[in-house]
Amino acid sequence: MKRFLVDTNIYSYALRGDAPIVNILQQADVIGFTSISIGELLSGFKGGSRERKNREELDSFLDSPRVTVYLIDENTAEYYAEILCNLREIGNPIPTNDIWIAACAFQHGLKLFSRDAHFEKIRGLARVTF
Repeated sequence: MKRFLVDTNIYSYALRGDAPIVNILQQADVIGFTSISIGELLSGFKGGSRERKNREELDSFLDSPRVTVYLIDENTAEYYAEILCNLREIGNPIPTNDIWIAACAFQHGLKLFSRDAHFEKIRGLARVTF
């Protein structure tokens, strides 16, 4: 079973029709998405001229039976704290939202699907490679 957590950038690339990303998403049994990514997208929509259309597309994606939205909770916070401490030790911070997304991937045992190279700095994080 192919299960992974989709980073915000993967959603955006897929929406633009990026063939390799669309192909990987089509093969997934479970596509995880975080409330953090939803917040990132909604904040971007608010600044654009297509807010309503973008929200409709996002709602359609989130309504797919293969998509599971993962909320941030106390257990996620434990993973977040561990990741942040490890990144501080090696002196390689990454954006805070991405730490939360990685924490969610760890919490739910999912591979992370992202084009952001800075996720490589997180020790033990399983990633979708393409």
